[in-house]
Amino acid sequence: MKITPVILAGGFGTRLWPVSRQSKPKQFSSFFGDKSLFQKTILRFNDPQKFSKSIIICNNEHRFMVASQLDEIKTSARTIILEPSSRNTAGAIASVAHIISKNNADEIMLICPADHLIDDVKNFTNAVYKNSKLALEKFFITFGIKPKYPETGFGYILKSSPIEGGNAFMVDKFIEKPNAQVAEKLLENPNCYWNSGIFLFSARTYLETLKILNNEIFETTKNAVASAQKDLDFIRLEAKEYEKCPNISIDYAIMEKAQNIALAPLNTDWSDVGSWQTLHQLSDKNSDQNYIEGQVATLKTTNCYIRSEGPLVACLGVNNLIIIATKDVFLVANIKDSQSIKELFEIVKNSYSQYCLNHQTCIRPWGSFEIIDAGINFKVKKILVNPHSALSLQKHNQRAEHWVVVRGIASITRENEYFELKENESTFIPLGHKHRLENKTNDILEIIEIQSGSYLEEDDIQRFRDNYGRNKNN
Repeated sequence: MKITPVILAGGFGTRLWPVSRQSKPKQFSSFFGDKSLFQKTILRFNDPQKFSKSIIICNNEHRFMVASQLDEIKTSARTIILEPSSRNTAGAIASVAHIISKNNADEIMLICPADHLIDDVKNFTNAVYKNSKLALEKFFITFGIKPKYPETGFGYILKSSPIEGGNAFMVDKFIEKPNAQVAEKLLENPNCYWNSGIFLFSARTYLETLKILNNEIFETTKNAVASAQKDLDFIRLEAKEYEKCPNISIDYAIMEKAQNIALAPLNTDWSDVGSWQTLHQLSDKNSDQNYIEGQVATLKTTNCYIRSEGPLVACLGVNNLIIIATKDVFLVANIKDSQSIKELFEIVKNSYSQYCLNHQTCIRPWGSFEIIDAGINFKVKKILVNPHSALSLQKHNQRAEHWVVVRGIASITRENEYFELKENESTFIPLGHKHRLENKTNDILEIIEIQSGSYLEEDDIQRFRDNYGRNKNN
């Protein structure tokens, strides 16, 4: 019997802003080595004797990022399901269960967030496999971690009696994120575990229980799946039906209400990588207890997490700080207040939303672009086009563009013209003209694009033909 990993990759990770943003949330970023948290999650299940290929459910906006990161680690998914909007974990899991049930309702699903860190993969996967029989017996298995400190950002679970013939216990109680005083007391309780948010059950058990406990989620996701469309390598859930789905977690919809809940202890280091303070705790530090990445110089500086993605960061006489420098945002925070960055994110979003949505470098299925400079009525981008890739045939109604080739050979369509440009050559795309930029070579194409006009945002795109099934600014 094989288990199917279901990877939940739809979150936005606002507590790790400004590295985590809407266009590239934390699960697609690298914090430990050269692989993203999402890639580490996928690679956790590379034992074909125990696991089927993963099913991934993610936000529609991130579909090409998911495909690209799978390609980077030379693997593929069984299915990539696209959420038209975020409806939390209960609806996401229900959608996957409906799709699985078309072929085998008794298939065992392992629900895994894409942004967790697990150090002992063998121990983890063995624990999962050992409890798969309980899943066939209509149990919901939740995996618990023995607490190491009084964390207020995690949920807790209290176990009760052992389950005969298994490696699990019945669940006595779920406790939502407690305050510091309650967390201290829970740490003393030998029956207490952190709630990892990793679950094991059959598709049939989930849907049958959901229909009883929250039929609205059951029906809306069933309808969204019934009207879903195949789009390239993706399954696109029907938007109107899916948006009717209640926005609640699996914990509220199922785990805190059902009777057949089992807890399986995990004897491994685990983290949901939920804050900069957590990253500081997990990362390798120097003799001053500083984690340093990028161009950083320190003197009389201790117990800090310092990360620079561009500018030199020089620190003198400070301690207990989170210091994050991206190309367009500089964050300084007390390390003890890292859970409150979510609140700061909302303040920034209200006044400076562009710094919450996109990085200066934006990933696209054909390559990427970086905003170099911008001002009133102009914007300058560096555009990289992958070999044998092409932007859509498109036009803009409110801007004109001037292209200069820096590296490679650009194949250009402009209205009824077709021509090639080499290094140091340029062309002009007038407002309202259909155009397309292609790279037909085996090398990267790099161009500088200078936009001019009254409106320069990404939604001023009218697409006529696209290799990736996109419309507007997707």
